[in-house]
Amino acid sequence: MLITATTIKHFFLRAIPAFITCLLLTSPLLAQRSEIEMALAERIEQNRHFDTSYYHSYDRRLTTRLYLSQKYTRLELTAPKGITNAKYRPNTTLNLGVGATYRSLTLNLAYGFPFLNPDVGKGKTSYLDLQSHIYTRKWIIDGFGQFYRGYFLSPKGLSAASPNDYYLRSDLRVNLFGGAAYHAFNWRKFSYRAPMLQNEWQKKSAGSFLLGGEFDYSRSWADAPLVPDSLRGQYANANVTQVKMFQAGPGAGYAYTLVLFQHFFVTAGLSANLNLGFTREFSGNTSTDRWGLAPNLLYRGVIGYNSKLWTANLSLVNSTVLARGEYPGYDYMLRVGNVRLTVAHRFKPGHKFRLFTRKIEKKFQ
Repeated sequence: MLITATTIKHFFLRAIPAFITCLLLTSPLLAQRSEIEMALAERIEQNRHFDTSYYHSYDRRLTTRLYLSQKYTRLELTAPKGITNAKYRPNTTLNLGVGATYRSLTLNLAYGFPFLNPDVGKGKTSYLDLQSHIYTRKWIIDGFGQFYRGYFLSPKGLSAASPNDYYLRSDLRVNLFGGAAYHAFNWRKFSYRAPMLQNEWQKKSAGSFLLGGEFDYSRSWADAPLVPDSLRGQYANANVTQVKMFQAGPGAGYAYTLVLFQHFFVTAGLSANLNLGFTREFSGNTSTDRWGLAPNLLYRGVIGYNSKLWTANLSLVNSTVLARGEYPGYDYMLRVGNVRLTVAHRFKPGHKFRLFTRKIEKKFQ
């Protein structure tokens, strides 16, 4: 049989329309098959692990978020009753951010735009705030790495030249490293991921006991004594210019989510640690050491709305670390936290996106 150019031309003229027709017919079937496979995978995943009558997981959906957040690391010099506590606060920025969560991967990016942060006389704070809050179904893990310089004294007018001004301490610096890990016993019915990561939906009220521990190391120092001038006559540790602290210990707590009308919720969690701590205070060329027990608190609070596609909430995560000083009642308290307002939406990701994220997860594993 002789194959000519005319024969080839007629073949392609007939084959190409037939190929396009097959493609159009099979594409919806492939798309439908992909949706069915995803739905089956979600059902298998949920039935394997937790009680779906209490909460639903959207691990295989792409959870995107828009949020406002403000982090802080505060230093408070405590004193006996009747004496004003010196509360140093940083002038941190209110950040506008975007983020996404898919399966075990989360990425958030934020920036403190000038229009969100007007100058109100609180001085300048230079800081690097590294906070990591990891929520698996069974574990809650927190990590802190704080590097702050520049504080103002609260309230306005305390120790300042004018009652309308803040007392500024550009020389005051605080570094803190710490971590905590807690196991949630009732993880099959209670989800911390629902309010904190927005990739699950708690439909019925539930709570869980928590058990774990923490460790902390901090250094707070300045060129002059930490106690402000107006309070030095009332503080026994008025000459201290630097404090170093290390402590570790076990802790326990409880977390609970109250659900109203299936969509509205309030989540509250509190963990208390009894740490064995070591504190060293520096006054000029001399230093004093103290060992003691330090009760610390780590709490979370969230209020919001949740549904299949949309969720919105206001959350607070705060860790309080107490360092015992040489003189009873004159201690040092660090408060580390993050306040966040979040609006999130869930999407069905495409096939290429799922393959890409699966490769990333394998690399991390």
